[in-house]
Amino acid sequence: MVRTYKKKRGDRVSTDVLQRALAHYKNTIDGYKKTSQLFGVPRSTLQDNVKKLNKMPESERSISNMRFGYQRPRQVFSDGDETALVVYLKHASTIYFGLCPREVRLLAYECGKQFNIKMPASWSEKEIAGADWFSSFLKRHSELSLRTPEATSIARATAFNKTNVSEYFTKLTEVTGRHMFEACDIWNVDETGVVTVVKPKKVVAGTGVKQIGPLTSAERGQLVTLCAGVSAGGKAIPPFLIYPRVNYRDHFLIGAPAGSKGTAHPSGWMTADNFLLFLQHFAQHVKPTVNNPVLILLDNHVSHLSIDALDYAKENGIVMLSFPPHCSHRLQPLDLSVFGPLKRKLSVSQSNWLRNNPGKPISIYDIAGILCNPWKEALTMSNICSGFQKAGIFPLNTEVFTEEDFMPSAVTDRPLESGPVKPAVAPVEQVFDTSTTSNRDIDSEQVLVDDTQIDRDTNMNCYLQEQNISSISVSGDGHCLLYAVSSSLYAAGDEIFTDEDLKESIS
Repeated sequence: MVRTYKKKRGDRVSTDVLQRALAHYKNTIDGYKKTSQLFGVPRSTLQDNVKKLNKMPESERSISNMRFGYQRPRQVFSDGDETALVVYLKHASTIYFGLCPREVRLLAYECGKQFNIKMPASWSEKEIAGADWFSSFLKRHSELSLRTPEATSIARATAFNKTNVSEYFTKLTEVTGRHMFEACDIWNVDETGVVTVVKPKKVVAGTGVKQIGPLTSAERGQLVTLCAGVSAGGKAIPPFLIYPRVNYRDHFLIGAPAGSKGTAHPSGWMTADNFLLFLQHFAQHVKPTVNNPVLILLDNHVSHLSIDALDYAKENGIVMLSFPPHCSHRLQPLDLSVFGPLKRKLSVSQSNWLRNNPGKPISIYDIAGILCNPWKEALTMSNICSGFQKAGIFPLNTEVFTEEDFMPSAVTDRPLESGPVKPAVAPVEQVFDTSTTSNRDIDSEQVLVDDTQIDRDTNMNCYLQEQNISSISVSGDGHCLLYAVSSSLYAAGDEIFTDEDLKESIS
């Protein structure tokens, strides 16, 4: 079937009128011409349907058994089959296993082959459904469309599950209820990278040209870390910038939004020391106190968990609550509604800067000035409040995520093991000791090395007896026995004995 089919006939005659015209022609002596004029049915349409009626078996020759109108003879699958395929494709994309066009065509061919459906000859020759069928299939089902998926790590897909999210909302409800936080007291803090080289956008150019070269500052850009803080009330503190330099200079912030602060680190990334500086910058603008605390929601990056930062937060009335690991893409307001518009507007601002400064590359010292207008345009009250609402933080909505949102994690569900886990002995068959004359096998529940039994440390002996493990001392350094016992303790989930304790016990 062609991709774009245009109907060559006029308006379709209703089925009721056509049935009455056929009945009149069959039961009277009127011919085609008179019947056509009487009912307003084209003569050719009447003739075709009379021929179709006469070709039917005599036992079934009845107007009520006839099928009228266009029957779509080129459609391979029935409407029910295609509906089932649509449901499957939507479910596959929901769990992050969406099918590309070629995979859909292969699936269609395999289904037709499996269920003995009459298919075009080209399908059998190429062992794949045609491109024309796929385009027509998308037209028939407007609820489907080709989308470019966002790369999502398996850690994010598995960590964002109902258990983790429920535990997070339980803690959030407890904290907000204990301190009675209002919208202006709930803040979200996160970092994002700003690079001097951005991905170019599409441009209008002549056809037939093989390569179009956009102008960028360099092959690879330098990264400046931007740390932002926004509240559920729609407010934002000035940005905090971390430059990839050893020493910080005041001229780095020329043209930056008013109140901005900065620091330097050779990597340009957030560190524990830099996060403490950010907390001081945050407290300077928000002014929390022990009597009037505020809540900061942030990810559990190692730079956010230093002793100095936690002590400073406690002394200045800053309560911290972290998101579950690998869940910030669905729970963090900045990721949901702020950083996206900011990056798009920042890309436009950098392109305009290059046009206004021909022949001059963007350096890290120009980032602050380029950031000024996009910061004002992206961090609006509507964008910020929308992120908190989507994440279910404010207004608090513990049921903001549906079962469909947790479906990507369902593919990694594993059944829980019943009963306690039995400690396993080290995966070796024999322990070789150069100071003894014989080697003994290691049984699954006993560690036998020598016939000599010596006293044990009291705690060690009690623990091993509870686990049904007998350990006998051996002369020498005891490395093989040490490995076996430590592996058994680790399998049992107990780490109360260090390697030094074990060496002293078996030496």
